[in-house]
Amino acid sequence: MLPIRPIQSFEQIKVLADPRRLAILRHLMSAPASLTQLGAALGEHPAWVRHHLKQLEAAGLVELVETHIQSGVVEKFYRARAGGFLLQELLLPENPDRPTIVFSGSHDLALELMAQQLAPHIDVLSMPVGSLDGLVSLRQNLCHFSGCHLLDVNGEYNLPFVRRFFPDRSIQIVTLAHREQGLMTAPGNPKSIRGLADLAREDVTFVNRNPGSGTRLWLDRALQEQGIPHAGVRGYEACVSTHTESARRVQGGAADCALGLRAAAHGFGLDFLPLFHERYDLVFPQELEGRLDPILNTLQTSAFRRSVEALTGYETTHTGEQIPL
Repeated sequence: MLPIRPIQSFEQIKVLADPRRLAILRHLMSAPASLTQLGAALGEHPAWVRHHLKQLEAAGLVELVETHIQSGVVEKFYRARAGGFLLQELLLPENPDRPTIVFSGSHDLALELMAQQLAPHIDVLSMPVGSLDGLVSLRQNLCHFSGCHLLDVNGEYNLPFVRRFFPDRSIQIVTLAHREQGLMTAPGNPKSIRGLADLAREDVTFVNRNPGSGTRLWLDRALQEQGIPHAGVRGYEACVSTHTESARRVQGGAADCALGLRAAAHGFGLDFLPLFHERYDLVFPQELEGRLDPILNTLQTSAFRRSVEALTGYETTHTGEQIPL
């Protein structure tokens, strides 16, 4: 089985930006070839191929594997250093006076509030992809920190998942807050929705969260426990990536209810039926602690905690506490 190698340097990206070198690399991913063979396949002179091949070799994308000498003629064979390449690189602004921090993970309103408060000094860029995909992004170095609220089958939040994702790295986990989630409905709850069982009603339209999000995983488990099939929930396949968008869909009449934060329901003037409390943690590599100082320091301030609790549905007693792995 041939490996796939990630491309994670700007030099490699720059080399592959030329379609001619990309074509050579693709040929060498199929099988080793000589300059003459590559020239014939691409319709180019071997000297032209050699010029581009040397740049691919210098970038660590191809390698010399064999040398043939026949009748005094030396023929070198090259191959790609992997069966395939995965292009991934985080491109950020270059401004030493204004740092940029990238978040990827579960959407959270308190985290958005923090980003607003830090805006005069730093930029916090966000990819709300869900708890699981956020940990994947962190593992792949596509963000500086992540956020998750993943409930293990044994009733423990986040730690089992972080241990499985990062068995070989020093990771820190710091609590952002405890949050309340439940069903958001239109003002006055016109469909008289009283619990998850009502999601199976034909007259109730639901809007779901994206796969891999902690909210979606909690819902799937709860539906299974109550014997409600996904196909029995009208709107189960209609997904959004944030609590804000869920609340907006309900407010606009596109859905009768959604599972989300009390704070989101409050912000959009919706009714709210509480279902559970959860712990939301921030996850980051030990080596990035210094870069994340603005985030970590803000967690310790009473002003930030007051502003979070004003969102409603948040409890900040343990905000800023580090949780040992």
